[in-house]
Parts: sequence; C-alpha cells; structure tokens
Amino acid sequence: MEAATVTRRRGGGRGRARLVPLLFLAPALIFLVVWVIYPTIWTIGRSFFDRDGGTFVWFDNYQEIFTTDTLLTAIRNNVIWVAVVPALVTAIGLIFAVLTERVRWSTAFKTAVFMPMAISLFAAGVIWRIMDEKDPAQGTVNAVIKVFDDAFGGGGAVTAAQSSTPQLTGSISSGFVLRTPLRAGDTAVLGLTAIPPDEIPRDAPDAQQPSAEAGAITGTVWRDFKPGGGRPGVVEPGEQGIGGATLELRDNGGGVVATTSSEPDGSFAFDDVGSGQFRVAIASSTFTTPFEGVSWLGEKLITPAVMIAYIWVWAGFAMVIIAAGLSAISREVLEAARTDGATEWQVFRRVTVPMLAPVLSVVFITMIINVLKVFDIILSVAPQSSQDDANVIALAMWRTSFGGVNDFGLGSAIAVFLFLLVIPVLALNIRRFKREEG
Repeated sequence: MEAATVTRRRGGGRGRARLVPLLFLAPALIFLVVWVIYPTIWTIGRSFFDRDGGTFVWFDNYQEIFTTDTLLTAIRNNVIWVAVVPALVTAIGLIFAVLTERVRWSTAFKTAVFMPMAISLFAAGVIWRIMDEKDPAQGTVNAVIKVFDDAFGGGGAVTAAQSSTPQLTGSISSGFVLRTPLRAGDTAVLGLTAIPPDEIPRDAPDAQQPSAEAGAITGTVWRDFKPGGGRPGVVEPGEQGIGGATLELRDNGGGVVATTSSEPDGSFAFDDVGSGQFRVAIASSTFTTPFEGVSWLGEKLITPAVMIAYIWVWAGFAMVIIAAGLSAISREVLEAARTDGATEWQVFRRVTVPMLAPVLSVVFITMIINVLKVFDIILSVAPQSSQDDANVIALAMWRTSFGGVNDFGLGSAIAVFLFLLVIPVLALNIRRFKREEG
C-alpha cells in the first residue's frame, strides 16, 4: 500500500515537472501556431486557387511564375543578389574588422560604419533615393562624380553655336575653322551666334578687339550678337566674350601645332608661332556637353544602385560580428606566424581567414537569407518607372497580392516559392549549429 502511494506521488511529481515547462511555453506555442504555422498552411493551400479563391487551378499559379516576364526578372535579380551581395558584405566586413584593429580611432570608425543599422531599410532607401538623383545639383553621388569630371576636363564653354560669318566654317561636332590663313603678327576674330543665353554668364566681360603682337597670332572668340542689331564679324561694345573656349593653331596640312584657351573676355594668343601660314580653329571640345549625371535610378543601373545601398547598411553588421570573432583569435598564433617569416598578407590569408571561417560562414549564410527576403529597400529606392527592372521575389509577391493586382492566388504561389528557396539555407544553418555543438 505504501509502495503504491509512493509510486503515485512520483508519477504526479513527474507530471507536474512536465506541465510547468509546457505552461511557460504555451504563450509562445500559441503565437507560433497563430502567426506562423496556420498562415503557412493557409498560404500553401491558397496558392492552388485562382485570383478570387473560388476555383481550384492546380499548379497554374506556379507555372505562371516561370512564364511571366516580370516574375522571371524578379528571379534573375534574386540570383544576382545572392551571388553578389553576401560575398561583398562579408568581404567588406572582414576588411574593416582587420584594418580597424590597427588604428587608434577604431571605435569612432566602427560606430560610423554601424550607424546605418540603427535605421530601417526603408529609411536607408529614402536616403539613397535622394543621393542617387541624376541631377548633380540634387544627388550627392553625381555631385561627387561631377567634381572629378570638372577637375579632369568637364564640359565645354558652350553646348551649341553657329558661325556668325562665312569666314568661319564648320560645326560644333567638327569645330570651326577660320578660312583666312594667318601669319605671325596677324589677328583672328571668331564670332559665334545661336548660343543658348543661359550659357554665357551675366557678368561675362565685353569682348575686346584683338591687338596685334609681333611673333604671335592673337584673336578673340565672342558671342557675335548685340540686342537691337549690330554688324556680323565686328567686335562691338555690349557683345560678350566666350571664356574657356579651346583654340587650335593648325598648319597647312590640318595638323594641330598648338592649343590654348580663351580668357573670360574671349581673347587668346599663340606666342612664338614662327614663319609660315596657319589657320586658327575653335576645337570641338569647346562644345562638349557638361556632365549631366549618371542615371542610377534608371532601368539599367537601378539594381546595382539598390545593392550599394543595401551593402552600406549591412557592412557594419558584418564588421561587428567578424571583429568579435577576430578578438577571440589567439595572438600567439599570429605572432608565431610572423616570427616564422610570414608576411602580413600571408598571415591574413593562411591564418586569420581560416581561423575566422566559422564566423565568416555565419555572416555569409545570414546575408543569403536576408537577400532572399529583400523587399523594403527596393520599394523605397526604385522609382515606379524602374521597379519592374529592380524587381525581386519578395517585392513581386507584395505587388501581386497588395500592390493593386490583388491576385492572391499567384501571390501565395510566389510566397511558397520563396519559402522553398529559404528552406535549404535554413537547413544548412541548422546543420552548422549542430556540428559546432557536437
């Protein structure tokens, strides 16, 4: 009798011991069922029905995924994302983590690089949408490119012009050449008209009639136009000089002997020209269109533009994770490699990277999962006109279901397809965790 009582008490104790963990897990299990398991099962079932959910269509929705141009573009873009972004994020994070170990201001640098993680991807996309504007006066990226373009040549003095007299022949594509041959001591007047008014600065000085100089060929290039009338080919008060024009001195064979640029008042001079006859020409580079900006948000570059924004956000995450793994590496191993004569590159490639392999795989696999689900940053960076070209699977799912199409059958099929793509990566991650625990 006492043995039976003890057995019942032990059985009851084991039951209560099992019940307590279940009570703690119950809220999480309920949420798991309500927010994950049930929606997953419902979405799989809904993917076999038509737009309205009233007709069972078998695998028609899945077939449409691989026959619609927009969805094929989304799949292709996702392949590009998976092939490029995880590797770049991991590599940049590794480089930052290694280099910041050797600088005194590493904390400030890591804070700056990690800062984008503090905002949402949508907000980061809005930032890059503004930075990628084509107009250099608005977009930061093109403004930086314009600085370098201006430093190494930039645009011409004007973009369009015509000769004001028959003595100056040519076009903006080939340049304008003065018909009359000149010798040392002669002057050249090169009048242009049909120049857009806004391309001549309002404060440009008036053109000056060129003065002859011994041993040199001088001249003036100017806007040969005077409100109220004037004489073509004659430099008159009120007519403005064209500064920054490129002038060429050509020999009888058409070869360029010398080049120079005009002053703000349009004057120029070729010194010490020697004997012989020459022709003066306005080079075609004078009419080069100035840098107008790269169309980062256009159909050709929108995917790389979004990738750059995404890498900007996640590089800080990769750097912090890899830096944590780097701090755990035994410094004795690194010093031993250096003592044996290894260069810094050899230490990095044959010691540091292999020892960081588990951490690098964590970052890499995490980024693969993230880029498969990328959505909001594309929606915020890509304008409506180029969203089809930047489309990815997750964005295609949202646009098909909730973006105005309202085809929940096809949208559910896209969601299931994306779920199937993520499962192998998740399985690989779980397997890696088990291997590390073992």
